[in-house]
Formats: sequence, structure tokens, C-alpha cells
Amino acid sequence: MRILPITLAMSLLFPVPAATPAAAKPLPAFADAYRETAVRMLATGCPYAAWAAQGRHFLFFDPAGDGRAAEVFGDLRAATRIVVLVPGADTSLADFDRGLGGVARRAPGVQGRTVYQQLSKRSAEVAVISWLGYDTPDGVGPTAATEGRARTGAAHLVAFVRDVLRQRPGAAVTLIGHSYGAVVVGIAAAHLPEVGDVIALGAPGMGADRAADLGGARVWSALAPADWIRRVPQVRLLGLGLGRRPSTPAFGASALPTDGVAGHDHYLVEGSTTLRAVTDVVLSGGPRHAVPAHVF
Repeated sequence: MRILPITLAMSLLFPVPAATPAAAKPLPAFADAYRETAVRMLATGCPYAAWAAQGRHFLFFDPAGDGRAAEVFGDLRAATRIVVLVPGADTSLADFDRGLGGVARRAPGVQGRTVYQQLSKRSAEVAVISWLGYDTPDGVGPTAATEGRARTGAAHLVAFVRDVLRQRPGAAVTLIGHSYGAVVVGIAAAHLPEVGDVIALGAPGMGADRAADLGGARVWSALAPADWIRRVPQVRLLGLGLGRRPSTPAFGASALPTDGVAGHDHYLVEGSTTLRAVTDVVLSGGPRHAVPAHVF
């Protein structure tokens, strides 16, 4: 998802209005949701029937259009710490497991599983949800340069998190947004005082100009030196722009380490310094080791 100068010009000339989200249907009890979605996935056929046959747990599933799904890793009914992972542009249900372009590290299902495996090494009371609950922007199109899709997605995310917390009151919640997904979680966090931590990975913006605008949550940011997001212009004009980049000192987020992170899609790969730091944030409130000042 590279936002090119011509795309920015098109966005100015042809702004994309935000869609109005339909009212979300409240989540049934977790076990009931798993059963109901499994039935729908089996009826839909491959590859989704195979996912259900493997015993994977989904809170919702909708193959219409680009598709929607939320997969749970861990025992959500017993979790005291819950992570919700929100992907960025060009993510569809077809890519949920295989990743955009067949690159597995880009897949929400793979990322969620990797984060959960890292967390579960240190705690049994954690759950991770890979949440594809919005219509992500299409590649380099104008929707990737504006907040319309993010605001619609954030409304759905707010409803979803509140539904989960109705069944797990008191659980600590961390939102993680990758790329354009960071815009979604930033906008949502401002309406979710229950969220303790918000993590932005490879973020072009968060729909805000400072961390203090995100509802009181602790805000963390990682932007690797090799991440092409650094080349996305930071502008706000006539509906164009995604807010200040959270990796800039003026935003006020705390930096997470990115040593050895090879690029935009490598933050949550097994063994990465950023993934280890994310684990520390979720389980103990911050990285174990000091992080250098932001480079932006």
C-alpha cells in the first residue's frame, strides 16, 4: 500500500466520504459464537470449512464482499489480558491465512497466532483476537489516504471490544494496529476508556495529532528504519491525511525497539525485537530494556 503523489492529488479532487456503519449485532456467548460460526464456515466450503474442521475459534465470520472474521487464540473465557490485532490496507478474508501476495507474515491469522504463542510462554491467562471487522482500503487508492474507512472500522471495533468486555469484565485490553490498522485503533481508543495500551506498528498516522487524544491509554509506536511508511507525507488538508505519525516525538507515544526489523511487514515475525517488546507491554506494562529516542 504505497500512497503515491498522484493518489494524493486524486484524493484532494475526489474525496471519499465515510460510510455509515450498520448497527453491529451483539456477540453471543463465546462458546455459542464459536459453534455458530463453525456451522457457517462448514457450509461455505473451502478454505473456510477446513478452518472450522481444524477446531479454530471464530467470533464472527462473513464471506460477503472482501469478507469479515475474528479469530481467537487462547481461552477467551478465562483470559485476564486480551489483545485485539487490527490489520491494515489490502487485507481481505481471502488473505486471512495466506497473507497478501501469499506472504504469510502479512496474514492476520498468522500474526495473531505468533503473538499468542509469544505471550503464552509467559502467561496462561491471555487471549489474542485477529480482528478483520472492517472494509480495508484498496491498495494505493484514495481510501488509503483518508480516514473514512478507519472511522467506519473504529465504530465496529468499539462495539466489538465492548461486547467482549461484557463477557470478560475487568480484563486488561491492548489494541494493536498495523499500518492503516493503527488509524482504526487510534480512533477507536478515544472512545474506549477500558483500553490500557494502544500499539501502533508501521503506522502512517492514528487519526490524531497527539497520544493524549487517544482516551488515556498508554500509546506505543514502532517504525523501523527500513519501513517505507516513512515516505508517506504527513498532511491534513480537505479531508486528506491520517494525522501525525505516532513515531514522531511531538506525538508523545513511547518508542518500541525495531532492531533487526527488516521492513513494513516484519514487526510481528517470530524472534523480532518488536514482538518481544509487544509481549512486555501486554504482560508487564512496557519493554524490559530502554529504547532510544524516536528516529523519524
